[in-house]
Amino acid sequence: MPRSNKNIIVLSLSAAVLAAALTACSSTERPSAPQKEPAVQSPAPTPIPTKAPSPSPATGSDTKGTSPAPSNSPSDTTQSDDTKKFVLQIMEQAKKGKVPGNEYAAHTSLIDQVEKDWGKADKTESAGNGIYSTYDKHKAAFGFNKGSLIFDVRSYDTKLQTLSFSQIKSALGQPNDTIENKTETIYVYTANDQYQLKFIIPSSSGKVDHISVYSPQDAKNNMAG
Repeated sequence: MPRSNKNIIVLSLSAAVLAAALTACSSTERPSAPQKEPAVQSPAPTPIPTKAPSPSPATGSDTKGTSPAPSNSPSDTTQSDDTKKFVLQIMEQAKKGKVPGNEYAAHTSLIDQVEKDWGKADKTESAGNGIYSTYDKHKAAFGFNKGSLIFDVRSYDTKLQTLSFSQIKSALGQPNDTIENKTETIYVYTANDQYQLKFIIPSSSGKVDHISVYSPQDAKNNMAG
């Protein structure tokens, strides 16, 4: 083989070897891509506790605990209605000359009949234009003239003694006349042309002591001797 060809072959081999060496070096020394470090997660912020708001007081309530104004209960209303009904019944009896629980009437009954049925009075005394007989057991008294005609029927029943003037006024309205003295007030209502209904209330108690159904024309004592 000629010398020139040998040189070419040698150079070619040398170039190939050099190229292979460079390739190997490049593949072995190439740095690998840097690995990313895991991200460090910041701790979640700790929630700051908040104080629950106090409930606001209800509108119109009293923070001092004052109780609301009481309202009328059904029992109070019933009692008021019963009282009014009782006072109206007293007036209805007065229109007949009578008081509740007593069958004897002013202007038409005689004291002789009362004594026959009830016996002798516990007390008999003169007063005003007539004479009065009192029967304690029956809580009643009668005023009569000298002709024995009854002109005044009175009742001292304990049920009457629970009444105040405000209750009477609520049922009957304003009285037709008011008579005051040092110890009591007498409220006079006109029942009809014949009779007056009187409520006698002592100043010391403010409640009825007794009632009177009164016939003015018979109190004139026309039969007096």
